Amino acid sequence: MVSRSRTALVGVSMIAVAGLLAGCAGAAEPSEDPSSEPPVTITYVGYGGDGQAAQIQAWQQPYSAENPNVTFINTSPPDVAQVKAQVEANAVQWDVMAIAPYAAQQNCGTLFEKLDLSDVDQTDLVPGTVGECYIGNWINATPLAYRTDAFPKGKGPKSIADFFDVDKFPGQRGMVTNLQNGILEYALTADGVKPDDMYPLDVDRALDKLDEIRDVTTFAPNVGALQQAVAADQIDMFFLPDSRIVPLLKSGDEITVVWDVTVASLNAFAVPLGSTKKAATEAFVSSVVEPGPVAKISELLGVAPVNLAAKPKLDEFASQVEVYGDVNTGETILQDVDWYADNFNETSTKLTTWLAG
Repeated sequence: MVSRSRTALVGVSMIAVAGLLAGCAGAAEPSEDPSSEPPVTITYVGYGGDGQAAQIQAWQQPYSAENPNVTFINTSPPDVAQVKAQVEANAVQWDVMAIAPYAAQQNCGTLFEKLDLSDVDQTDLVPGTVGECYIGNWINATPLAYRTDAFPKGKGPKSIADFFDVDKFPGQRGMVTNLQNGILEYALTADGVKPDDMYPLDVDRALDKLDEIRDVTTFAPNVGALQQAVAADQIDMFFLPDSRIVPLLKSGDEITVVWDVTVASLNAFAVPLGSTKKAATEAFVSSVVEPGPVAKISELLGVAPVNLAAKPKLDEFASQVEVYGDVNTGETILQDVDWYADNFNETSTKLTTWLAG
């Protein structure tokens, strides 16, 4: 059942270097050849780590191969507060950033550009993929999982409620504090709220429930930090995005994914207000939702596709976290973009205050 209300990594590919050198050689005469177009370097802000490496492979390198004038500089992490500072200083350095769609929507026209995505074929896109100030790129699930060696065989947690039961299931927990990873929805689920009744979120109730596990939980500031803690055997059970579980499985970590209630969210791109590369960035992000790039990122990370025409061929690792596949025997909550857009700033402030307390 689906409830639908809807660290610095810097890398420039050899293609990018070649493109920049070509640009320094002087402007070419206009022609039909895309390699003769003026060089453009897009500063791309993602969450770093394996996820961003996969994005470079699936999206950036093929795009630069087809559009030799376009190159990328990669950095991380994305931060709305940083965008705000750049916009207010009239010194915008970023051109495209990964973002929760509701954060882009709430700050549409003030921190993020209104986008011209009229050329995007939306026929096979998941509803809500294209917004006024964002375009989705995948659906990210953040399931409950645990290190198999942390519990006797068959004795690990089997539900969201078990994650919050510190007596029956002792051990160190891990959660990402990013709202997009379901920290509030999972707390409310453990407190008895059903998926269909999740929105509007009772934020205070969720924070009260999180109080129960505060002393035994690592609240990671980003997914990369939590992934590293899991890999270092510092965490016994955790909520981690599918795109971060897959590389752990590939590296030989023994992890059991628990399919009870799983929070999924649309991941998106937005363009900071004042970017001088807006047109080039719009063209790039439009390409990301085409079937080929959508299938490739799903194969690399195990994320769910936003284009239903994409037919990813998932390997034995990615198939273990296929939230809309047969492996998921539980329920799925797709985050309500509209609710978060209306309440994002207030909710973020409440969570930040609670974490600081």
